[in-house]
Amino acid sequence: MKCFHFSGNEKNDEPKTTKSISVRSSESVSISTDHDMRRSGSEFNSQNVSDFSTESSTKNSFAALSQRQSNLREFTFLELKAATKNFSRSLMIGEGGFGGVYRGVIRISDDYHKKLDIAVKQLSRRGLQGHKEWVTEVNVLGVVEHQNLVKLVGYCAEDDERGIQRLLIYEYMPNRSVQDHLSSRFQATLPWATRIKIAQDAARGLTYLHEGMDFQIIFRDFKSSNILLDEHWNAKLSDFGLARLGPSDGLSHVSTAVVGTIGYAAPEYIQTGRLTAKSDVWSYGVFLYELITGRRPLDRNRPKAEQKLLEWVRPHLSDMKKFRLILDPRLEGKYSLKSARKLAAVANKCLARQAKQRPKMSEVLQMLDEIVETADMLSPQPATKSSIPKHVSELSKRERLKRRFIDLINSDKRCLVWRTWRPKIVRTT
Repeated sequence: MKCFHFSGNEKNDEPKTTKSISVRSSESVSISTDHDMRRSGSEFNSQNVSDFSTESSTKNSFAALSQRQSNLREFTFLELKAATKNFSRSLMIGEGGFGGVYRGVIRISDDYHKKLDIAVKQLSRRGLQGHKEWVTEVNVLGVVEHQNLVKLVGYCAEDDERGIQRLLIYEYMPNRSVQDHLSSRFQATLPWATRIKIAQDAARGLTYLHEGMDFQIIFRDFKSSNILLDEHWNAKLSDFGLARLGPSDGLSHVSTAVVGTIGYAAPEYIQTGRLTAKSDVWSYGVFLYELITGRRPLDRNRPKAEQKLLEWVRPHLSDMKKFRLILDPRLEGKYSLKSARKLAAVANKCLARQAKQRPKMSEVLQMLDEIVETADMLSPQPATKSSIPKHVSELSKRERLKRRFIDLINSDKRCLVWRTWRPKIVRTT
């Protein structure tokens, strides 16, 4: 799923305003504010929505955020090279426009036996945008802590003869992302009960960001690939590089350049650049339909009438027989139809065209809790490798390799489509 940067009438060559955010006491780094600062009152009258900024409040808030007490550990680049075996490709667990993500191990005390599995995100040395997102993650995850947010263990910021080194160190999430499980990259799919639990966990994370602190954080890039699963299948929100502080000083929204992921962004945000917590609520509604259907919000490899998830599900919602047709076939009928319909009803509330009509995330969480309390969720745990019969596992190896290869081709920034490939017997004479 591609990320996009779009700004209505905003000019790319317009001068940027810069500010400093302190990452540690001895170092400060500059980033450009990308029109995400606020002005007040009559200054809005003659401005296009993409052109005005929100200077005073957001600037002060970000400065205050960076000055709060942080428990982050500062790593040296040499430490992280050792932890990842010199950033070995065999330990790479993800890759994107920002750079690579590597699995690693660090010691957490003088005791040699006390070690911690980590994920190290290495920022590409190209471009200012990635550096801005690195600073945002350090500022946000350095001061917020919740069981449904991925824990940022520390960071590395070094400038030397090798160039700029910017890295983030997270707790390792062994069960990958929700998108990985929904996109057929794993043999065993997520059971229905686990999907409901994931929906609850993600809602708790967003509720905390929106309503659980003395300041509000808008995620701005909520999607299934940014929801990671730990060893106990608890879901945690990750990747806060595009996050923004919510509106303050009595203002109703933050005005900023439009960024996010196609298929998830709220319509009013795309059209006006006006960002509120209700933009995240829309994205969450899209995600609920992902859990229900197992489909991506936008999939160009499907028939034209099925490419846009929300348009495809709409005619199926009013009729019980039709509704069954949108449920993920990989569930093989092992779901609670009653809870699925209730979950779709919650999704529809989140997807109200008028942002003010959408519920707050705390209200969404309450609705989900009621679904769980009143419905039979069926098997709660995903199938594990040991629970899969050996002969079934062996027979499916070729199919899984083929699926994985095709998924890689059709993934973000794809340039090839190979949907119709089938293994064929080649006869020789």
